[in-house]
Amino acid sequence: MGPERRTSRRFLMRLPLTVRWADENLVGEAVTETRDVSARGIRFDLPRDLKSGSAVEILMTLPHELTPTGPVRVRCQGHVLRSVEDSGKAEVIAAIERFRFIRNTEDAA
Repeated sequence: MGPERRTSRRFLMRLPLTVRWADENLVGEAVTETRDVSARGIRFDLPRDLKSGSAVEILMTLPHELTPTGPVRVRCQGHVLRSVEDSGKAEVIAAIERFRFIRNTEDAA
């Protein structure tokens, strides 16, 4: 086993997500949940495999346990680092390139 390459601490937590992706000529959306999260990346399952480099948009709500002001919605933009299909679903690891907090008055769509 090689040296640890992670630069951010991972947090094992299950948070509901809406994931949108663009993979070559296919655009899709799925509701899922996180498997783990770090400041730079996120791991989740999807019903299909995605190509490395595919663009993803992730909408999640951080619970009140993690934020002092109550639940906070966050929209993340990133890309797929790798995706491994197994038993009819795919485990996806995506890099988070940027994120934006969404105010209650903004539409999440």
